[in-house]
Amino acid sequence: MSDDTDVTIRPIEPADAGEVLTLQRAAFVQEALIYGTPDMPPLTQTLEELEAELAENLGVVAVDGARLVGALRARVDGDLLLVGRIAIAPDRAGEGVGSALLAAVERRGAAAGANEAELFTGSLSEANLRLYERVGYAETQRVPAGDGTEQVFLRKPLTRAGFRRR
Repeated sequence: MSDDTDVTIRPIEPADAGEVLTLQRAAFVQEALIYGTPDMPPLTQTLEELEAELAENLGVVAVDGARLVGALRARVDGDLLLVGRIAIAPDRAGEGVGSALLAAVERRGAAAGANEAELFTGSLSEANLRLYERVGYAETQRVPAGDGTEQVFLRKPLTRAGFRRR
């Protein structure tokens, strides 16, 4: 993040659901334009579904003053940290908010026993793929989405650079 921003990263809470849903919809409009459809889970998820998801979640949010500018959800499945629904306020893209959220959730995941993080994005989401590769994720699999695109799965070990479990 740039030095002139005062962004705080903290754990996501069920009380954040309304703001997270608003942020998620704003962030994923660009994805809908890229893929030519508004029929994607981040845009169709209900508040009730999101509240249930946040009841047990290792995710984090980025807050600038009173404004939520980023959110990321994650949960541990065995020794794997499943990272999803990374949403950055469109006017804050490119400031490092996504990188900061990923680093924070990777620390939380490692502390919860995960050895590796996994996330996915669509094959047309070039900015997402660049971000994930820049912060150490490597592509592991491509799954056809049935519409001419693919879901690209990426993983990152959580045992390097200070994430090693004791």
